[in-house]
Amino acid sequence: MAESFDVIVIGAGPGGYVCAIRAAQLGMKVACVEKRGTLGGTCLNVGCIPSKALLQSSEHFEEAKHKLAEHGVNIGAVSLDLKKMLARKGEVVSSNVKGIEFLFKKNKVTWLKGEGRIAAPGKVEVNGTTYEAKNIVIATGSESIPLPGITVDEKRVVTSTGGLELEQVPGHLVVIGGGYIGLELGSVWRRLGSEVTVVEFLDRLVPSMDNEVGKAFERILGKQGMKFRLKTKVTGAKQDETGVTLTLEPAAGGKAEELRADVVLLAIGRRPYTEGLGLKQVGVALDERGRVVTDAHFATSVPGIFAIGDAIIGPMLAHKAEEEGVALAEMLAGQHGHVNYGAIPGVVYTWPEVASIGETEEQLKARGQAYKVGKFPFTANGRARAMGDTDGFVKILADKATDRVLGTHIIGPDAGTLIAEIAIAMEFGASAEDVARTCHAHPSLNEAVKEAALAVDGRPLHI
Repeated sequence: MAESFDVIVIGAGPGGYVCAIRAAQLGMKVACVEKRGTLGGTCLNVGCIPSKALLQSSEHFEEAKHKLAEHGVNIGAVSLDLKKMLARKGEVVSSNVKGIEFLFKKNKVTWLKGEGRIAAPGKVEVNGTTYEAKNIVIATGSESIPLPGITVDEKRVVTSTGGLELEQVPGHLVVIGGGYIGLELGSVWRRLGSEVTVVEFLDRLVPSMDNEVGKAFERILGKQGMKFRLKTKVTGAKQDETGVTLTLEPAAGGKAEELRADVVLLAIGRRPYTEGLGLKQVGVALDERGRVVTDAHFATSVPGIFAIGDAIIGPMLAHKAEEEGVALAEMLAGQHGHVNYGAIPGVVYTWPEVASIGETEEQLKARGQAYKVGKFPFTANGRARAMGDTDGFVKILADKATDRVLGTHIIGPDAGTLIAEIAIAMEFGASAEDVARTCHAHPSLNEAVKEAALAVDGRPLHI
């Protein structure tokens, strides 16, 4: 007789493993299917965590080589031990994925090792064994989007996976795609000594970002040494023993040219990964972009089958998937899980960092929303000056009539941490005045957020 579970989650990335743990906490018998040899999905194994480890290491390297002397710290010649840096990244990944394994054991979540397939409603097959489930959750995440004419070998032409494992620093790294992943990994290798060129089809970096912040971001990264080829498309790539020759064309059409690279990083985005799940056979509907179609309760077109995370509509962010996993588990337990999609932060972990939550000015204008703007530069923040990190600003957008915070966009030191205060404010429906009236520690970077909130009403204190 087939073993039966209340919930079987397919995929052990941030959405899947969190959903499994929360469902188990709520008293359900839970299994999680994962074909990878370790838990944590793309994020912990070859995404968020290893990239942040390399970002941190490369920041230390650049600081030691170029910045410490101005603080009076003289350390002599600085050299790079890339092998050790990559080994440390591996250790960070290992400790994180082992942590998830521990949490599964602690919460009595069964790990079904292998590739999962939905054999029928209520039935999941893993490595030839069929298990029964009252509820099935699709949490299979996403994969890198391929580009016609570009063959990925994860050596010369790499996705983010290969971009984390380069055995030597490329002389010239060309990044195809000006989004989060490409700019973060491009930053890593630039700091370690690569010449980096970013080729982007659109006329700006990270197009979902507030336009003013995006322009400042491009300017700051350019000052750091990154080069940009905007409004340009890559139409072909020829590999040889020493590198790759890319064919570039203007996005609007025009004369083609060639660009030589030692390594090419393909980072034009990600798409839902649902291959081999048997969705078509059981009748689970997909949209035109291959995403699983769900209702407000994460239910698919087939009763008893649900989906969360990168597999469904919405920003492909680990924390968005986690929130959905918790909400769904609570719904399955008869509770009222909820995700506020208007208050999900997004962060680019370059340096300076860029963080955004809520609507951009462009979105507010497009829907005819009357709003006020408050801005405050880090050049006027005492802590930023002490750190020597004064690039960027905080920008708060508030409803003109009610003063409710509609969106906030930060480019500057630790922006990803600073945005959390606004996430809480927006979750509670706070006004800019509420943020401005809250006491902030001095001297702290958070004071820039307070000052931007004061600036919404035209009364910043330090500019």
